[in-house]
Amino acid sequence: MAAVLMEFQRKMDSFWVQSAIGAIKAIAFVYDIITLPVYLVLQKPWKRRQDSRRVKAKIVRNDDNELTYRTTDPPRDVHVKMLQENIDTLEKVFNYVAKTYTSKRCLGTRQILSEEDEVQQNGRVFKKYNLGDYKWKTFTEAERTAANFGRGLRELGQKPRENIVIFAETRAEWMIAAHGCFKQAMPIVTVYATLGDDGVAHCITETEVTTVITSHDLLPKFKTLLDKCPLVKTIIYIEDQLQKTETTGFKEGVKILPFNQVVKTGQDSKFEHVPPKGDDIAIIMYTSGSTGTPKGVLLSHKNCIATMKGFVDMVPIYPDDVLIGFLPLAHVFELVAESVCLMTGVPIGYSTPLTLIDTSSKIKRGCKGDATVLKPTCMTSVPLILDRISKGINDKVNSGSAFKKSLFKFLYQYKVKWVQRGYKTPLIDKLVFKKVAKLMGGKVRIIMSGGAPLSADTHEQIKTCLCLELIQGYGLTETTSGATVMDYRDMTYGRTGGPLTVCDIRLVNWEEGNYRVTNKPYPQGEVLIGGECVSQGYYKLPGKTNEDFFEEDGQRWFKTGDIGEIHADGVLKIIDRKKDLVKLQAGEYVSLGKVESELKTCGIIENICVYGDPTKQYTVALVVPNQNHLEELAQKHGLGDKTFEELCSSPIIEKAILKEIAEHARKCKLQKYEVPAAITLCKEVWSPDMGLVTAAFKLKRKDIQDRYQHDINRMYAS
Repeated sequence: MAAVLMEFQRKMDSFWVQSAIGAIKAIAFVYDIITLPVYLVLQKPWKRRQDSRRVKAKIVRNDDNELTYRTTDPPRDVHVKMLQENIDTLEKVFNYVAKTYTSKRCLGTRQILSEEDEVQQNGRVFKKYNLGDYKWKTFTEAERTAANFGRGLRELGQKPRENIVIFAETRAEWMIAAHGCFKQAMPIVTVYATLGDDGVAHCITETEVTTVITSHDLLPKFKTLLDKCPLVKTIIYIEDQLQKTETTGFKEGVKILPFNQVVKTGQDSKFEHVPPKGDDIAIIMYTSGSTGTPKGVLLSHKNCIATMKGFVDMVPIYPDDVLIGFLPLAHVFELVAESVCLMTGVPIGYSTPLTLIDTSSKIKRGCKGDATVLKPTCMTSVPLILDRISKGINDKVNSGSAFKKSLFKFLYQYKVKWVQRGYKTPLIDKLVFKKVAKLMGGKVRIIMSGGAPLSADTHEQIKTCLCLELIQGYGLTETTSGATVMDYRDMTYGRTGGPLTVCDIRLVNWEEGNYRVTNKPYPQGEVLIGGECVSQGYYKLPGKTNEDFFEEDGQRWFKTGDIGEIHADGVLKIIDRKKDLVKLQAGEYVSLGKVESELKTCGIIENICVYGDPTKQYTVALVVPNQNHLEELAQKHGLGDKTFEELCSSPIIEKAILKEIAEHARKCKLQKYEVPAAITLCKEVWSPDMGLVTAAFKLKRKDIQDRYQHDINRMYAS
């Protein structure tokens, strides 16, 4: 009887919800009829549609084996200004902006007032920050500090054109240290702060550095690292705002000095600047090492300047813009993006993932996150972070009542429909979506995403819910992050834009995967990038350099290993990666990276690695489940009393998640053979420390396969 009553109540609730939504739809219909003529005149949607569809690149070379594309856009104001001022090195960039923007805010650091214990609802105690405002250095002050730091390094015995390592988290001192080195023509070696000890030791020993710049938090690692790095004689650490740094217990004979002491030493130094040349190496940037040991990519000043010119031609920048910087500066995408901000006088306020928003893990209750205080207008991101924001929005919506869920779904679809027609939806934005946008301070107008492919679903949802432009770019460390960037007026999703003004894009046939430039409806092939942004090669790896790079008609080219197709408007879409392609027993090709990118947007999945055995007819997957979603699923199946580890081993949960994955795959329009037929739930979250993902959180397939080979065998046996 109780079950019958509950079912009746559910149907009644559903009836009232549908009735209410029906009434709202009717009101929206009347509103559309009344306002459409006004919006048509004011918003000029036909112009927006034309801008979105305009041709961004033309073919400049064409045969049956390859196609080469070049942008149709001319250089814009900042690019022209850089040519007029002969700015061909990063050192000249800082000199120019210090004279141009003098007293304008340049680099900002949030002040930590105290660290306090905070008792959580479950009784556990966590340390949280009580934070103040941002403290800023002006462009003149930042340039002067960098110059003093560079001279301080000379006083310590560091010579021009000698490598120096920066192994620290993203912060103002990182950028100041880098420009201090550029002023003395010292190439910097960038190392991810999350890289494991073996990787760090490899980067330091291979580049034969004697001086390392690090931070208070990372300094203790050198108690063990110094034994593996015998050439290191000096370590400079960036001080903590609150705690005193422990400098005892390190290898004898190694100097441990605070950052500010080096700056102070440089103030009284008589050493002159040693300006680098355009072809001099600015950075030896280590890749994150997804396919093995990290490789050092040689990036000249000219390479960096080229990508900067390309970026300023594609991204609109305004005088009142503010960037929030939190991605690793050891990643070429973030370094070039911040360099563009310096060049255009945009202040950079630094943050961390632990303090970014009001609900971040290190923010004390009642204290504001960095984004709320800074109110940035621009930010860079990677798909991993955007996927998490997207899942957070979905979780928030799904936790609401049936009416709220239905209302949000209607308003979301309503906005998407009108945006695709070239209109804006100011009323709905103000009443609904601007509240979501307050998550990042409420003023973000543009996010630039790079580092990995962004799924079309996440792209659409972030752009719709946060009321901003989300521009996806494509590039590699080997091309100084330069290749293609979306036009901000492009209304499509899942594409990476047309070529930058500084490089050409070429598609070359890859017969093995049936990707050819003669394919219909769009030419397909391996993506090659040629231009001034292409690196000189890999550090101390001449064989690999000759394999991946080549010269043609005075232009340097790089073979990316990525498979792309170019649409009729000259826009590139990355559709595959040579190393990720598996041919199953029945002859179907499966792109593992593409399947993972789509399935990562499923709420239950925190991370996933798809595996395909060429002797089998289906793929399998190793899944790191999202803990909150897993607990909700456990409640539905009467397993609420089980631990996370027990749930990961439960056949009932495994079956339920496999069903969710299959349903999500259908929504993403994946082919049946692409969908994993069996899964294993992994009990550990994959982190760089475990060696299963890189410092940039890209999967290390071989290492994952080796670790879970027994589970892979079991899945195929079942």
